[in-house]
Amino acid sequence: MKGVWLLLLLVAAAKAERVFVGDQVFRVEVQSEEHIRLLQALEAKQEWELDFWLHPVSTELPVDIRVPRPSLSSVKMYLNSHNIPFSVIIDDLQALLDKEKAEMKENHMKERSTRSFNFGAYHTLDTIYSFMDTLVAQYPNLVSKEKIGTSYENRPMYVLKFSTGGIGRPAIWIDTGIHSREWVSQATGVWTANKIATDYGNDASLTSLLNTMDIYMLILANPDGYAYTHTNDRMWRKTRSKISGSVCRGVDPNRNWDAGFGGPGASSNPCSDSYHGPSAHSEIEVKNVVDLIKKHGNFKSFISVHAYSQLLMYPYGYTCSDVPHRAELDSVGRAAAQKLTALYGTAYKVGSICKIIYQASGGSIDWSYKVGIKYSFAFELRDTGRYGFILPANQIIPTASETWLALKHIMEYVRDHPY
Repeated sequence: MKGVWLLLLLVAAAKAERVFVGDQVFRVEVQSEEHIRLLQALEAKQEWELDFWLHPVSTELPVDIRVPRPSLSSVKMYLNSHNIPFSVIIDDLQALLDKEKAEMKENHMKERSTRSFNFGAYHTLDTIYSFMDTLVAQYPNLVSKEKIGTSYENRPMYVLKFSTGGIGRPAIWIDTGIHSREWVSQATGVWTANKIATDYGNDASLTSLLNTMDIYMLILANPDGYAYTHTNDRMWRKTRSKISGSVCRGVDPNRNWDAGFGGPGASSNPCSDSYHGPSAHSEIEVKNVVDLIKKHGNFKSFISVHAYSQLLMYPYGYTCSDVPHRAELDSVGRAAAQKLTALYGTAYKVGSICKIIYQASGGSIDWSYKVGIKYSFAFELRDTGRYGFILPANQIIPTASETWLALKHIMEYVRDHPY
């Protein structure tokens, strides 16, 4: 009997949702190369279980760290003793998460009673999948749903294909939610899918685009991770694959692509949030996309949407050397960012991943560029750190609306510059 109770307790513990009561997020102002070195040493202190939301890489960028409550005094002492200035930007992470969860619950009740979908709310994986079905049913001549495979935990992976017909037409790829905790990314994907469907036939530019090209959208690029952020750990970033020889699970799906795989900015430690995995394309979620892109053979643009930091980036991430098309990609990126900023004044930085954020190997847009998709871009959406990964739901529609203007500019440019 004792054994049964123990088993039940273990099962309950496995299912219990992780809480972050008293955890704080520190914003550290990096003032010197010495600060970077000291912060990198801090990052290596595994016993404090720190979660770096923004990593120490440059004196021009701040560092954001989620500090668990038991480690607060140790980290403060470390920073103060080395004269590294910091401030607390989130005083109690759990309070924000409780608010987020209450809003989701309230919205779910409202949607059930009104039978309408709220684009200004965060949704579960199942709700997003049923939204896709509704969109396909509403716009059968434009939108179809294609299963590109299943995830590690056997969830279906669906892309929405926006097409007015024809075979082998040039196409644009957009994915959201490759890092599961970046919820505004998936929410932006949902809003954008609806925008494309409703604007076709009403917006002359988008209509002309879809009359010559197809758009593929993968809203849930990491379905297992996303489901896990709703049930177990809101801060989960990786896939959920089991790693041979390790108690830690999951691979960073944006360090798993065959482009500088295993190089700087990716970890060989399975317990790290940036663990690159045992081999390139080891993650089925990544391989499903790779297989589709290669089989299709006519993608002209590859756009991956992340959060947060307000950046619009192009390759490379794995090296700081320039891509051959740097001048053109920079020009397209800057024009797209101007369109975005024009709506609400949200400021974006534009540049190569390595130069404006950090060196990161095995990234998706480095791979897409490497296989010949010239117009490869990655967005880091709102904000710049006030809320980080816990962006309030009331910012979803403003974020998606401004991002759409940038996406549309890139797509129009690609339409007008077939190569």
